[in-house]
Amino acid sequence: MIFTETKLQGAFLVDVQRINDERGFFGRSWCEDEFAAHGIHLPPLQANLSSNPRKGTLRGLHYQLPPHEETKLVRCTRGAICDVIVDLREESPTYKQWLAVELTADSFRMLFVPGRFAHGFLTLEDNTDVAYQVSAKYTPGAERGLRWNDPAIGVEWPFEPVLISLKDTALPDFQPLVAAAH
Repeated sequence: MIFTETKLQGAFLVDVQRINDERGFFGRSWCEDEFAAHGIHLPPLQANLSSNPRKGTLRGLHYQLPPHEETKLVRCTRGAICDVIVDLREESPTYKQWLAVELTADSFRMLFVPGRFAHGFLTLEDNTDVAYQVSAKYTPGAERGLRWNDPAIGVEWPFEPVLISLKDTALPDFQPLVAAAH
């Protein structure tokens, strides 16, 4: 696998190193040792799937409060997404900064999302599916989010979403995790 550091501390793009032949290619999408060599510890406790029939569907920006924070390894398995993460770690030099990357089924590229990051995506095509491994079990009482268009964060989405859940439209503006925990 090929690990590329992003502008957000601790977040990586992960590309499959392909071994090609007449049958197609072979490559690894997960190897505990290779991830650990990059300081990434993601013991997957849960695997999530998201199927989105409509281009312009927005999901997020979601996170879980400590001690239930989630690290994620996200991959688009059909179609394409604009995947967005926001660093919510107050001690981080990239605190409140965001990153948007395009993930497509054809590229096999993945995004590693550290714990205490908000995560969301916008579908760029109809019939888009996303799969991700998660380090923590879903804990309803720890679930939080922030509004996708919160001016305090300023995410620049590629276009205006056409479908957002009522729950996601009601998410609050940014607040520090410490304040959000009380």
